[in-house]
Amino acid sequence: MTDVQSASTDPYILMEIIKLQTEIAKHGLDLSGVVEAVVERIPTFTNAEGALVEYIEGEEMAYRGASGFARPLLGTRIKREASLSGLCVRLGQILRSDDILVDPRVDMSPFHDIGVRSMVVAPLKHEGSIVGVLKIISSSTYAFTVRDVKVLELMSELIAAAMYHAARNETNALYQQATHDALTGLANRSLFFDRLRHRTYPGRRQPEPLGILVIDLDGLKKINDSFGHRAGDAALREIALRISRIPRRTDIVARLGGDEFGVILSEISTRSDLIAIVERIANETDQPFRFEGRTLHLTASIGHARYPDDGTDVDSLLEAADRSMYQMKRSRNSARTTERELSHKHVF
Repeated sequence: MTDVQSASTDPYILMEIIKLQTEIAKHGLDLSGVVEAVVERIPTFTNAEGALVEYIEGEEMAYRGASGFARPLLGTRIKREASLSGLCVRLGQILRSDDILVDPRVDMSPFHDIGVRSMVVAPLKHEGSIVGVLKIISSSTYAFTVRDVKVLELMSELIAAAMYHAARNETNALYQQATHDALTGLANRSLFFDRLRHRTYPGRRQPEPLGILVIDLDGLKKINDSFGHRAGDAALREIALRISRIPRRTDIVARLGGDEFGVILSEISTRSDLIAIVERIANETDQPFRFEGRTLHLTASIGHARYPDDGTDVDSLLEAADRSMYQMKRSRNSARTTERELSHKHVF
């Protein structure tokens, strides 16, 4: 039996496809959820160490989904005309590169730092329309077989159909579905990283100061456990609304996943300007809110960083913001402990 035949009839592969179809159905019209499910699942039954979904956006390919060691590439953009992905779109067929270091079709710029050596790309095509590509990657040369190519073909048809129906085959709707969070309506993780990479691109002649906020909603698990996930979803939507009141229209507010949010603030001239916005958001997020006749209490830990003072690349800026956020968490926990101790002494 050939690799192609075995991929089509392998019970394990068929079962994985059925599982993925079920997961996609659960996401419904949440296209970003569909994309995340695909990129996370496909390396588990191929030789891939990571997977990517790229969208066609003008003359560029934008990485809107990433898993495994490809995760740092989320939000990256490359030129269509000089990439294997662009060639895949142009030809409308699956392409394989067994060693990208010697393959002139491949744009190497995104892959230098993470060590990609081989890849397969498949067009995301449904009813004759190509909207992007599905890509699997490995750190080894000659990592992929004909069987992997067949699996990618099956997966690409599945995700393309889901994308097509989720976005009703409208370009603007497709972009909205791919770049925004279904629950809150905010930008999603992909768009956040896209904009942050663009704003901090090393080739910019004159870097413009930016503020970066990482916001973690405290106590969401307690709300979910005590009042159910409808209350938890209401809390997330409420926090999203409150965070969005502060920034200007030129700023980016995003839900990064779970109970984590991110904000990119333009034209932050001084550190004090950034701290002032942090304090305003903290005041907004710490207010209780009403849900179905109950008063629920919210708090959020907010980390901040300023570009270029705290870092000149995405990773260093987010690390600085995370350190700041965890410092705020520790300070709050310490204050609560002290308050409990004082109350206990007062009782006795």
